[in-house]
Amino acid sequence: MARALALTTLFALLTATGAQIALRVPFTPVPVTLQVFFVLLSGALLGSRLGALSQLQYLGLGLTGLPVFAGGTTAATVLAGPTAGYLLGFVVAAWIVGRVVESAPRPGAIRILAGMSIGMVAYYLPGTLWLALWLHTVSGVPGVQALTTAAAVGTLPFIAVDIAKAVVATGIARGARIRR
Repeated sequence: MARALALTTLFALLTATGAQIALRVPFTPVPVTLQVFFVLLSGALLGSRLGALSQLQYLGLGLTGLPVFAGGTTAATVLAGPTAGYLLGFVVAAWIVGRVVESAPRPGAIRILAGMSIGMVAYYLPGTLWLALWLHTVSGVPGVQALTTAAAVGTLPFIAVDIAKAVVATGIARGARIRR
């Protein structure tokens, strides 16, 4: 139990650290961060339950008012902002990655990368939908246009970078699987 708590807390803190390594891009309200790297890695190394728990801990740290989100922002700012859907998707993504990886007795790189790819969809989907709602509400962008704009600025520009993160995380996970 103590080991599980230590590992989930470690990944919550790694995700918080990854959030501080952020690059703001002028055409999108969504920053490029290293959070995704640690979200994917948490699922692959800790498994579905503990990976998701680590991301819940990360969100919990933010909800307490600690500035753990990208750019040192707090929950009040983030939950009303354009990136809230991605953050909620992190919990599901870690769970899915863990579920795919733990479904094989000795997961290979292909299985781990496949799990991470599905995990990316798990945070892109709520992230894009929330961003569309945010664009519609804050900027008055009409419904379908808000959705296509959200995909264009909140998903498509990040796919190549997130695939690169997933490839590196796969290599690490393959070499350092934590035994449960």
